[in-house]
Amino acid sequence: MRLVATFFLILALASCSQQDAPPARDAASPRAAAAVPAATVELGRKIYNFRCYFCHGYSGDAKTLAATYLDPKPRDFTTTTPEQLPREAMLKAIRDGHEGTAMKGFADILTPEEIAAVADFVRHEFMIRRLPNTRYHTKENGWPDHERHAAAFPFATGRITLDTPVDALTPEQRAGRRLFMSTCVSCHDRSRVQDEGVPWDSRPLSFPRNGFVPGDTGPIDGVASATPYHIHDKPPAIKGLTAQEKRGETLFQQNCAFCHGGDGTGKNWIGAFLEPHPRDLTNPDFMRHITRARLAEAIREGLPGTSMPAWKSVMTDADIEAIVSYISRAFHPVGRDDRAASQASAAPPSGASAQGPASAAAPPAGTR
Repeated sequence: MRLVATFFLILALASCSQQDAPPARDAASPRAAAAVPAATVELGRKIYNFRCYFCHGYSGDAKTLAATYLDPKPRDFTTTTPEQLPREAMLKAIRDGHEGTAMKGFADILTPEEIAAVADFVRHEFMIRRLPNTRYHTKENGWPDHERHAAAFPFATGRITLDTPVDALTPEQRAGRRLFMSTCVSCHDRSRVQDEGVPWDSRPLSFPRNGFVPGDTGPIDGVASATPYHIHDKPPAIKGLTAQEKRGETLFQQNCAFCHGGDGTGKNWIGAFLEPHPRDLTNPDFMRHITRARLAEAIREGLPGTSMPAWKSVMTDADIEAIVSYISRAFHPVGRDDRAASQASAAPPSGASAQGPASAAAPPAGTR
């Protein structure tokens, strides 16, 4: 369950920070609310309910499971006035993201018209009219007389922690927890607990069906065994790895495989849902143009506009070089950049005699 929350956290990184914005007069005042075309509002609603609700909530109040993991917290639009957050500042945040927060930029995903529609929807629906947008527990959604489930509400809201000892609960509370665990938990996840446990599990996982257990050696079957994504969670079996490549294998499979898949294709369950998709490290059309320096730089600094983070504060340069070596060995040969290659050919390698370089100095065929 924690991994499901983690996925929604890695797949939907779309939160605005609570950074203060300077007061300003805004064209979208309450009197101007009616000026927003209904078609624009509905387009913005459709995009918001697909891309933004993970962190900001269907009702714009940022009371979501993903938000509990974020620091700074996503912006609560229901307590923000149009003057506190001018429209131009919103457009920039949606387009370019917010540095230092989990709010990513959508310039490569949404058109300028769609970005404007989302901004206008949020302003019209939450900041000006203070409307609830989408309420889930309604009669129209198949929840008549939702109050009959009141015994489970304290666990959904976090008033009672989910791991409270059984003997500390009343009979009604025990029944409420059973109801929460059998029904409500599928959307509310774990709610609040006393023991947080492990906050992050980087082990990549495809969701199995029909009793399939990851690690089974049987055939992959999308109907009878496991999701078709599971096959991409399996790392390639390679003999004769160097010490550096083995280190890279460990680092890649424990960290990078979460999005790129164990086989480097990015076609695992999580990778398939990220947009833009993680890079397919086995694709020759892309990889033949990549050098070790470019690949190391992408790992070290991250890639703006994508879910690829910067690892420079997590991994050492030696760790990054080990991952590059493993990728070059396991998925596709990675060439050396021209400058490094020319320097290497002009000087003898360490330990070689002045009469001639060691034969190992030459890169393997096909890596340039």
